[in-house]
Amino acid sequence: MKTLRLLHRWSGGLIGLLLAVLGLTGALLVHEDAFLRATVPHARDVQVQDTATLAAATTRIFARQDRPRSVVLATPRLGLHKLNYKGERGAYAAQDGTIVVAWTSNWARPEVWLFDLHHHLFNGDAGEVVGGIAALAGLGFVVTGLILWWPTRRMFHLRPWPRMARRAAIVHHHRDLGALVAPLLILSLTTGAAMNLKWVSNALRAPFSPPAAMEAASAPPKIKGGKLAKAPDWRGMIGAAQARYPGAEVRVISLPAKPGGLIAIRLRQRAEWLPNGRTMAWFDPADGRMVAARDAQALPLGSRIANLDYPLHAAKVGGLPYRLVMTASGLTLALLGTLAVATFWGNPTGSLKRRKRAAA
Repeated sequence: MKTLRLLHRWSGGLIGLLLAVLGLTGALLVHEDAFLRATVPHARDVQVQDTATLAAATTRIFARQDRPRSVVLATPRLGLHKLNYKGERGAYAAQDGTIVVAWTSNWARPEVWLFDLHHHLFNGDAGEVVGGIAALAGLGFVVTGLILWWPTRRMFHLRPWPRMARRAAIVHHHRDLGALVAPLLILSLTTGAAMNLKWVSNALRAPFSPPAAMEAASAPPKIKGGKLAKAPDWRGMIGAAQARYPGAEVRVISLPAKPGGLIAIRLRQRAEWLPNGRTMAWFDPADGRMVAARDAQALPLGSRIANLDYPLHAAKVGGLPYRLVMTASGLTLALLGTLAVATFWGNPTGSLKRRKRAAA
């Protein structure tokens, strides 16, 4: 137990601040849509999903000389389309295709740089890996904390803040609060690690589906498309996708990433929790003919379970009550991480000195 306590204390002192940053930014990002609704024109508009309106907006957006690579369409909670360009450029557009806000750097939009910090630590793919490793370390931190708390469980007190600014009171509060929110922290950290680290996701889903089968089922079709038409038949393509999956919500429309690529339309069926869904329809960019489709409900079980990671992690299901629960989880992680760092670096060798004195 002494070794475990020492390991827990040192791990908290070393990664606590990083976990605090991830927790705080995650808690804020849960309310991104509410922030946009309060600050950006047309963000409160009612979502429109009829073929004619979607086609008109798509035509207007992609007809621009400086067209985006993809468009994420408005949702029931956010009446804006998001335009994604190469690099850090982006824009929000009303549902008629009119651009209302545009930016050329992540720093120009608070919700954009906040997401970059939370998901990439401002360091692209490398930051994503570091964040995933931090989540795994955080899981170890939670598990060891529960083991250390168990002998003191009869002294449990529910307090949002330590009763006094002394190390003993802070440690007692840290253990009790950590034990209380442990299930939520395990959920957040596990889903975060699975999204950032592919091998973690594969390991968690391997009992349900072989990783090779999941990867093959999620791969894009190996079909070569023609040259992008000057005036693609967006109405025909969107209508064909809606006809293929009746009742599905059209979520993302993407141009070919390179010559020979396909136009992709991503949809969300009613049974899907993932906000943008995983149901796909692909079209030849030359003539708008549907050449392939993929029903997310027919994916291997492991893939369908993996598709629950993001909606559970980012509180995209469950409405306001679940958003508040995950907000509390993120803020608690921020508090626990901050206090762990403060108490450790305030006296990093104190416990070792006390043990030596006791043994002398």
